[in-house]
Amino acid sequence: MTNYKYYYNNVPKHGLCRNNLIYTSLISEDKKTFVQWYHNDSDYHKGMNEVIDPNLMDMKFNREVKYLTLMGKEYPDHVPAFEINEVERKIFLEVQGNDFWEQSGCLEENYSNVLPDWQEQMIEIFQAHKSLGLYKYSLHPSSYFIVNGKLKSFNYFFTYQDGEGPLTVREHLSHISEGRRQEMKPKTDAMGIDWDEPQTLHTMQMLTFESFRNNYPSDFIERARNVFSTN
Repeated sequence: MTNYKYYYNNVPKHGLCRNNLIYTSLISEDKKTFVQWYHNDSDYHKGMNEVIDPNLMDMKFNREVKYLTLMGKEYPDHVPAFEINEVERKIFLEVQGNDFWEQSGCLEENYSNVLPDWQEQMIEIFQAHKSLGLYKYSLHPSSYFIVNGKLKSFNYFFTYQDGEGPLTVREHLSHISEGRRQEMKPKTDAMGIDWDEPQTLHTMQMLTFESFRNNYPSDFIERARNVFSTN
């Protein structure tokens, strides 16, 4: 029987931090299986649980299943191999060690040391999203694993597809850490975005890229924006 433990990111100056705000993150002892457990676990979230409503948690699980499955069908090289347990609300991802961010010591300057062509691979994933009409807003470097030298994308619970929306920022604050909310406010002000005003999926994607400028090189953010700026 496989044993699992809570999975955290060891962030410089912050120590062990929960890997995700929505679900409970688990990893097998051999680090070959990562589990997205769509369960409100107070021990894991240390009393800072963002999603209390079980209906909202189910909605996030269903969205993850829908778009991870779509990617697995259309672009299997871009996502980990996975299995879904509908009853337990768990998604099992085949991985090799810690996530991309953790392997980099949670430091941007180490990304290329871990995976030299990470930029090209991530851009290819964004291009796959665009081809499917997907707008993925969970783009933190901990939302990727590396398997056999290939970047694998997950965390599709915060993804929408052409025909959905518009969305407001405020209705998704449970997906955004307090620190990132504070960093994001000047960006939404600069873009003329009211947190209570519905925005198009494209505008939200552009905001997402702007929000991650502290996690990725500026030139990479421009490349990412260009993927969604061209027809």
